[in-house]
Amino acid sequence: MPRTKLSVPDVAEAGPGLWSNAIRAGDMLYISGQVARPFEGGTEIVGKDEYEQAKQIFSRIDRIIKAAGGTMDDLVKMTIYVVDIQKNTEVWRARREFFTGDFPASTLVEVRSLAKPEVLVEIETVAYLGKS
Repeated sequence: MPRTKLSVPDVAEAGPGLWSNAIRAGDMLYISGQVARPFEGGTEIVGKDEYEQAKQIFSRIDRIIKAAGGTMDDLVKMTIYVVDIQKNTEVWRARREFFTGDFPASTLVEVRSLAKPEVLVEIETVAYLGKS
């Protein structure tokens, strides 16, 4: 099965040789862990708390999956990393603004730290873009 990097013009990627925002393999779309970076790139983080960061992350994921021809309802698996598990309700609050119907299968993991001290949330997802 061929795999193809999905480039999304309005969602900046990391520098060459680091990672891809998304890889499509057949009907599956694998979206790398997203943090609350601005759409246009840069190193600053959008949002000062888990809710604001999660909203930015879900917006990034939404743009990526739409560029692949899907919707947020096509997400089948989500792994959420947080630095403070007690703030998980703020991530869930943001998630409810982006999903309808059944939520994807999900895992929530507390980690000691993420890429930078101000990064509070990172979310990676998998989508199925085939026909039902």
